[in-house]
Amino acid sequence: MSEYASHDKSGVSVGLVEKKHLTFATEPPGLVLESGASLSPVTIAYETLGRLNPERSNAVLILHALSGDSHVAGYYSTDDAKPGWWDNMVGPGKGIDTDKYFVICSNILGSCMGSTGPSSVNPGTGSPYGLDFPVVTIADMVRAQKALIDHLGIPKLLAVVGGSIGGMQVLEWCISYPEMVAAAIPLATTTRHSALAIAFNEVARQSIMADPNWRNGMYYDGRKPDLGLAVARMIGHITYLSDEAMRLKFGRRLQDRDAFSFNFNVDFQVENYLRYQGTKFVERFDANSFLYITKAADYFDLEERNGCCSAVDAFARTRAKFLVVSFTSDWLYPTYQSRAMVKAMKKNNLDVSFCEIEADWGHDAFLLPSERLTSLIRGFLERVASEAGVKSHAL
Repeated sequence: MSEYASHDKSGVSVGLVEKKHLTFATEPPGLVLESGASLSPVTIAYETLGRLNPERSNAVLILHALSGDSHVAGYYSTDDAKPGWWDNMVGPGKGIDTDKYFVICSNILGSCMGSTGPSSVNPGTGSPYGLDFPVVTIADMVRAQKALIDHLGIPKLLAVVGGSIGGMQVLEWCISYPEMVAAAIPLATTTRHSALAIAFNEVARQSIMADPNWRNGMYYDGRKPDLGLAVARMIGHITYLSDEAMRLKFGRRLQDRDAFSFNFNVDFQVENYLRYQGTKFVERFDANSFLYITKAADYFDLEERNGCCSAVDAFARTRAKFLVVSFTSDWLYPTYQSRAMVKAMKKNNLDVSFCEIEADWGHDAFLLPSERLTSLIRGFLERVASEAGVKSHAL
């Protein structure tokens, strides 16, 4: 057993995990996308935690947000400084208990963290795709995840869980594959972007494309558009916080000095924080992937696709039990959007639970440790599993 691993129910890490890869769609027509374009082959990076029970009925699929990846919890090695991005929620005895559930998390199509995306090699040219990579949608991401779930031999998911863009994928799963989802937990998300959300994404994209190193997306053999991507991340990060979060964390406190510098160096702590976030982001993320994923989020609209003309029509296709969660300080996807979603679900007589959690930390609140959120998710999963007669692998 790794030094990180334990079956102590106090909620320690799941321990050491391994990134895996599935390559599929190797033969024509490949993976046919919503745009009509196709990709071949397609590789999806994924990780699994816990064990699948003999009935293959205890699987929980976790879906990550824009900059996330398949590394949801645990550590790759004993030298890792940090665990996966949702280690506070996923593990033995935690809200999503790996002693009970077989947890799957995959990197989305179009990303740069192991799955096929614009930085991947185009087999037709031997060079990175760049802008030759076709535009993908949330539905395309879910279609690739469906191929992974089929590969793992799982006929039905006990639950799909995700926040933000991950929450969009949760909703898409419920509508595209209703027979495969018993329960769904969309967190801090929406059925479609507001004009404000689209506007912020467009400003972020323009900052990347205005960087002279972007070179129309073909920068992989030279300097990367690091400045443009850093500014894009700074813009995005502002939307993930809240006025109260910034007031509590920074206020107007100065950085390393007692007076203004009277130049354009960093004066305020909030300036330093945003620059740091931008710099760290360019070390791990691809600028083109940022463009593609934000565009997919902007295109997402459950109310006007596949013959639907309202959210009520869209949710008429679903069969899952829902736990919808919003946060009081989330102004990117405010609570009124979650309430509208819940109203549409209830008009279809769906089993829906809803909670707005008091939180100061804005949109990112779903990622931060929260006893309330942990308790809600744990209780909901236990109810769904009990009602479905699902046995954990531990039994």
